[in-house]
Amino acid sequence: MSSFKVEQRRILHRGRQFHFVSYDAVPANERKGEAAVPAQWYLMSEGKRYQAIPVEKGQDPEELDRELVRWLGREIFDAVDAENRARLH
Repeated sequence: MSSFKVEQRRILHRGRQFHFVSYDAVPANERKGEAAVPAQWYLMSEGKRYQAIPVEKGQDPEELDRELVRWLGREIFDAVDAENRARLH
C-alpha cells in the first residue's frame, strides 16, 4: 500500500485561478505497452487533467508554487501568446 498523500494547490496567476492536484506514480504495464509514470502534478481544467511537473517529496510550498507558475507561463501562456501573435501576421 502506498503512503502517497494527494495534495492540491490553487495558484492565482494573471488574474485566473488554476487548480493543481498531485497523483501517485503509476508502474509500467508491459502487457498494455504502457511506460511507468512518476508521481506528477496535474493541472485540472474542465473535467480533464494535464500533466505538469514531477512531485518532489518535501518540496517547500513556496518553491512548488513558483515551479507551477513557471510551468503555466511556459506551457499555457507562451503557447497562447504565440498563437495570438501568429493571428496578427
